[in-house]
Parts: sequence; C-alpha cells; structure tokens
Amino acid sequence: MNTSDTTNTCANCGKGGSEVTNTCNKCKSVMYCNAACKKKHRHKHKKECERRVAELHDEQLFKQPPSEEDCPICMIRLPSHGVGRIYMNCCGKVICRGCVFAFQLRTVLAGKKEEDQKCPFCRVPNPFTDAEIIKRHKKRIDLNDARAINSVGYFYYDGSLGLPRDHAKALQLWHRAAELGCADALFNIGYAYKNGRGVEQDMKKAIYYLELAATRGHVTARHNLGIMEYQAGNMERALKHWMIAVKDGEYRSLKSIKRLYSDGHAAKDDYTKALRSYQTYLAEVKNDQRDEAAAAISGTSSEIKY
Repeated sequence: MNTSDTTNTCANCGKGGSEVTNTCNKCKSVMYCNAACKKKHRHKHKKECERRVAELHDEQLFKQPPSEEDCPICMIRLPSHGVGRIYMNCCGKVICRGCVFAFQLRTVLAGKKEEDQKCPFCRVPNPFTDAEIIKRHKKRIDLNDARAINSVGYFYYDGSLGLPRDHAKALQLWHRAAELGCADALFNIGYAYKNGRGVEQDMKKAIYYLELAATRGHVTARHNLGIMEYQAGNMERALKHWMIAVKDGEYRSLKSIKRLYSDGHAAKDDYTKALRSYQTYLAEVKNDQRDEAAAAISGTSSEIKY
C-alpha cells in the first residue's frame, strides 16, 4: 500500500487518502475529504474545536515577546518604558534617554545655547515650535514611519501641539500604525475601546487589541491584562501575564506578583523567579548615562525605575 494514501483521514467518514485535504478553518487539527463531510461533522467537532482554538490562542498570548532593540548609539538594550527612550522625529530613530542627556550635557558644557541642541544620531537641530514638530512628523509619515503615525494620532486624540482634538482622526492614524506593526498604536486602540473614547465602548475589542499589543512587547498592555484577569478572579492567568511583563522590566508586575504570593495565590518560587527576571532586565538596560539622566529628571539619585 502507498503510505501517502493513508496520511490523512476524514474525521467524518473515516476515508483516508491524498484527497483528504479539507482542514477545519478554526483549529486546523482535523481534516475532511470535502465540504459536505466538514458540515456533517460540525456539531460533533464544535466543543473540541473551541477547546483547541483557545489552546492555540493562549500559546501565542503567553509567549515571551522579543526584547526591545538596542539603542543605536550606546548599543545597549532600550528600556521597555517610554520614559527611558526618546523618538527622534528627524531621523526616526529611538534613542535611550541616557545618550540624549549625555549629548545635550556636552553641548551645554561647550557653552552653546539651547537652540544649538541637535539630534545625537543625525545631528539635525532640534525643533523648537509645535509647527516644526508636526512638520517633521508628517515627513516621517510620508515614509510610512509607524511611530510617527502613532504620535500624530496621539496629538489628535489629546488635541495637542496645535492640532484639534479629533478622536476619529486619531483612531484612523492608530489603525494605520498598527497595520505597520506599532505596538503602541495597538495599545492606544485597545484603550479607546476600553474607555469608549472616540468609539463605542467594547470590552471584547479592547481585550483583542490589548492582547495584540502585549504579544508585540507592550509591557503596559501586558501588565494591565494581568490586572483584568486578577479582577476576574483568574489568578493563574494574571500570574502568567505578570511573569512575562517582569522579564521586560515592568516593576508594577513584580509588586503584583509579590501581592499574589502574600495572598497565597502564587508560590514563593514564582516571586523568586520574578525578582531574578527583573534584576536581569535592570542589568541589561542600566548604564551610568541612563542613571544620570533619570536622576536629573526626577531630581534625585534614589533608585531608578526604567
């Protein structure tokens, strides 16, 4: 017998052979010889299909996303939180705040004026008016720069930098940025649906977009999904979210895991692993320039949270 003829088996009629090529569109785990067999078997397969679809969803949701890229100047991993990095609307680079601070400090020490400040990467002078900032962002938008598209969406959402408050325009731009892979845009869309800002409140859509943002490495989205699971009484799922967020530097998730442990919903080993993960993250993103920048911003040399 030709083994290739028995590779696949129809879940409905049991027929085997190379002609059994019609796969369940949802779970992809069973096959049929034709659409008629798929339709007949649908009621028997429904529960198993839904279970498998949920498993596949969670497999993707609870994967550790790729780490942040490195700063193009110091070549050290960028901090996960926006406060530790700056988007440059001249060249489209994301630079750690430490490198920006160090470059600006050298300019000041050289006796130059504020208007002499330049981008640490491309050396283009910094913009000093709202109109110039918007103009530069629009140039980046013409190049399909997802970060610029997302930022201008926020300007419209907030009504800042001289732009009118326009939630519909903001969402339009965020969807465009999301299609280009911008995790921040997915997060913004999710919270627009969660809070009913510019769209009708829809928690199902909110969770959908927040989950997409989390799988693309948005730590705030991941932490907040953990909060939502915690509030729903799903402690195991909350812990999974927070363990992932901690590896990407979310300090609030570390505190949440500690609370889970104190309340008896997590093991001591869970908290120990979380603490080590956070310490590993700090070791990967810390350097003297970044500490100096954070201390200058906060006005203190106490513990810095990236």
